[in-house]
Amino acid sequence: MGDSYTVQISTKLINQLAREDEKRSPIKVRKPKPKTPKSTNQPQNTETQNQTPPAAIFPPLFLPVPPPAPVEALPEVESIRQVLKESEKVLEKLKVEESDMLKELNKRSKELREKEFKLPYQNPIPCMKERSDCLECYKNYANDPLKCADTVKRFADCAWKSRQSASPPSNI
Repeated sequence: MGDSYTVQISTKLINQLAREDEKRSPIKVRKPKPKTPKSTNQPQNTETQNQTPPAAIFPPLFLPVPPPAPVEALPEVESIRQVLKESEKVLEKLKVEESDMLKELNKRSKELREKEFKLPYQNPIPCMKERSDCLECYKNYANDPLKCADTVKRFADCAWKSRQSASPPSNI
């Protein structure tokens, strides 16, 4: 399907075909009937049936046209071309500069976002392990909570120590 063909028609071939047409005796060529839809309700137009189609119609021949001769360039056109080339170079430089600036902008915005929206340092919540041990013990011994006395005592001691270390010493 993607094949392409080139057909060359010379003037010699055209003249030869023209002479053959003149020499031939008129042969009756079976003319195809024009296709008309068959309908009983519409009257047929006899004018269109009586018209005869034209004899074999040949498609127009396209002869090769030689490329135009090179025209001497006007100095104005050359100067415009030079300005155009320079403008294209400047455009390329601007595109490179724009991409560099965009990279720099993204880098700086990322740094600023990290500085501005970074969560401050948060001290860990003291006694988390003791608290979770205490809750686990209460879940396991829901019917007998006295078995969790040691775990609760450790949690209470840890809480007392963390309060002491957080509050400033009082001078009494």
